[in-house]
Amino acid sequence: MLRRLFRYFYTSPQIPPMKLGYTILYVPNVAEAVLFYEQAFGFERLFMTPEQDYAELNTGETTLAFASIELGNTNLKQGFEPVTPTSKPAGFELALVTDHIDEDFARAIEAGATLYESVVQKPWGQKVGYVRDLNGFLIEICTPIPNNE
Repeated sequence: MLRRLFRYFYTSPQIPPMKLGYTILYVPNVAEAVLFYEQAFGFERLFMTPEQDYAELNTGETTLAFASIELGNTNLKQGFEPVTPTSKPAGFELALVTDHIDEDFARAIEAGATLYESVVQKPWGQKVGYVRDLNGFLIEICTPIPNNE
């Protein structure tokens, strides 16, 4: 009974689904991270606080944002584990989709990204490669998944 009510409540047309609005990366230096993402991936800056402790980039439908580690510690009273360039990547990635993977992958490396996995062709036709940004976040650079209808 409870399961049916849960399913009804969360699939009801009266309650629209949530939408992913932001991905926020906590970094030691917000201005440096923004500059890197502008140069490495071609994103445009939307906003940065005067204190340079929070910024947003235009990446399409979902905003990519950066917050300082200090701001993160203010917001997250229980703390968090910062990502570092010297540890293994955290168990998530940002996936950036492009039709020009070879050029965009090279641009990211030239801008200071660290090669993590070279670009390979997947059995389903997609090309995928991985870099790490200057703070150690894992970035997948990939082509769109082919529509094999």
